[in-house]
Amino acid sequence: MTILEQIVADKRKEIEQTKRMFPITILETSPYYQRKVNSVSDAIRQSQFGIIAEFKRRSPSKRAINLKAQAHQIVPEYELNGAVASSVLTDEKYFGGTMNDLRIARNSAHLPLLRKDFIVDPYQIHEAKAFGADFILLIAACLSPKQVVEFSTTASELGLEVLLELHDQSELGHYFDGIDLIGVNNRNLKTFEVSIENSIQIANQLPSDCIKIAESGLSTPANIIELYNHGFNGFLIGESFMRSENPGLACKQLIYTSKNLINKTV
Repeated sequence: MTILEQIVADKRKEIEQTKRMFPITILETSPYYQRKVNSVSDAIRQSQFGIIAEFKRRSPSKRAINLKAQAHQIVPEYELNGAVASSVLTDEKYFGGTMNDLRIARNSAHLPLLRKDFIVDPYQIHEAKAFGADFILLIAACLSPKQVVEFSTTASELGLEVLLELHDQSELGHYFDGIDLIGVNNRNLKTFEVSIENSIQIANQLPSDCIKIAESGLSTPANIIELYNHGFNGFLIGESFMRSENPGLACKQLIYTSKNLINKTV
């Protein structure tokens, strides 16, 4: 069993328990459930390029990243320093996150928030809405093309946008016109090795009018420039920020330097 298969198996067990404790009828009473979401698509289109700055404490590949990190401190710093959105890990077992991190982030900042988790059940989409998310992640490697359509429809009905994450060319068939953003993850889910060449190889096969997000392994302005030149509009960055002493400042410096370099080449 691969690490992804193990995560999904554990996630399904977790969801069944959570459903019994907090059915959708309870989620619907959340003050966030009727809230109009912030559009990450609009935010990225209005910017030269968009950084989605991630809040996470650890990962299966790197273990501890920033175990003492608090969402109410870091997510507002991301917003203040130019991120167009923030991604909040809500998986506890493998990433050290909680749904409460998402709620706290929503209470602390106004920028669009991504619920980043392994979504394998429509219940999690309702949960994302109830805890203040603006968009959700759907990982093609965890879902069938039919499930992507079904889950995207549920998200749309709740006013949420969808970031569909692809890992290789075999998953291109998961895309359909209802997807708001396409992400290309540079991390191999089987080996956990990272290469931005993965995004470059897939870029030309993505629809020209879609918002393209590069994910994983991004830490330098050179990474941003190279992928920007291959048509990527957004960049999801977590580890390099979270390992720094001041994640918000690290975000600001990357944005500032990248924009200056892009403008010099235009």
